[in-house]
Amino acid sequence: MLPPADTEAQSRRLQNIGNPLHYDPPEHTRLRRMLNPEFTMRRLRRLQPRIDAVVEECLDAMEQAGAPADLMQHFAWQIPGHTACELLGVPRDDRAELSRHLDITRDDGRGRARQMAAGRAYRAYFHQLTARQRRDPGDDLLGMLVREYGDEITDEELEGLAASLTSAGIENVASMLGLGPLVLLEHPDQLAELRKKPELIDRAVEELLRHVSVIPTLSPRTALEDVPLGGHVVPKGERVICSAFAANRIATPGDDHKDGFDITREPAPHMAFGHGVHHCLGAPLARMQLRTAYQALWRRFPDLRLAVPHEEIRFRMPSSRVYSVDALPVAW
Repeated sequence: MLPPADTEAQSRRLQNIGNPLHYDPPEHTRLRRMLNPEFTMRRLRRLQPRIDAVVEECLDAMEQAGAPADLMQHFAWQIPGHTACELLGVPRDDRAELSRHLDITRDDGRGRARQMAAGRAYRAYFHQLTARQRRDPGDDLLGMLVREYGDEITDEELEGLAASLTSAGIENVASMLGLGPLVLLEHPDQLAELRKKPELIDRAVEELLRHVSVIPTLSPRTALEDVPLGGHVVPKGERVICSAFAANRIATPGDDHKDGFDITREPAPHMAFGHGVHHCLGAPLARMQLRTAYQALWRRFPDLRLAVPHEEIRFRMPSSRVYSVDALPVAW
C-alpha cells in the first residue's frame, strides 16, 4: 500500500507524479516518447473488437433494464471504463471497486475527507498493479512500458501514468458519450442527417467535440516573458487560463457561424484535446470510442428520446473540472 497522504498538498503531489500534463520538456518529452507508440491508430486498432463488444454489452444491459433508463449509468460511464482497463491491463474482477473509488472522487456531495480517502485508495490500486507488472509484465500498456523502458521510468511515474490516463480517459469520454446524444436530440435535423448519411459520423464526432467542450478550461500556463496578445500584454510571470468554450466558438475567417451546430461543415479547428506538446495523447482512442458508440446507439435505438423535459436534466456543478450531465433519462 502507499504511505498515507495526510494533507491535500501531499495528495496533489502524488496526483501530479507521472501525469504528463504536469510535466514540461525535457521530462515531458521523455514520457511522451515512451507512450506515443502505443497510441498510434495502428496499435489502437487491436482494441476495436473489444470496444465493439463492450458497446453491445452496454446496449444489451440498457435494453434489458427497460425504459426509462439512465444513458450515463448504462452506457456513457461503462464504455470508457472498460476500454481504459483493457488498455492498462486492469483485471475485470477489479473494475467495479476501482470505479467506485473514482465515482467518489468526482462527487463533491460525498465530502472532502471521503473524496481524499477514495483518491488514496484509487492511487493505491495502481501502486499494487504496477508492482504486479514489474514482476510479470503483460501484453498491455503497462507491461510494454516495463519491458521496453523499465530502467527509464520509476514506479511512481508508472503508477501515476496509469492513474491519470484511466481517470481522464473515463471521465472525459463518458461526458462526451452523454452530451453527444443530448445535443443530437436537441437538433433533430442534424440527427436525421446523420441517420440518413452514416458516412458523416467522423464530422459529427469532431463537431460535437468542438460544440460542447467537456473541458471548460485548459491547464494554467505561466508566461516566461512578456507576450503581446490581442492588443494587450501578458506580463512575464503572469498565469494564464484559456477558456476552451470560448476558443471553440470564436468565428474564424470563412466561418461566421461557428457558434452554431452543423455536422455537415468542414471540421473546424477546436481545442477539445488541447494544443501543442500537451495535445491529448489519447485523442485517437477517444475518437474511436465515440464513433463506435454513437453509431451503435442510434442503430439499436432509432427512436431514442429524452424521458424528461430538458429543464429537468441535471448538469454537473459549475465548479466541476469536466462539463457533463449527472444523469440522462432516455426512452425508446
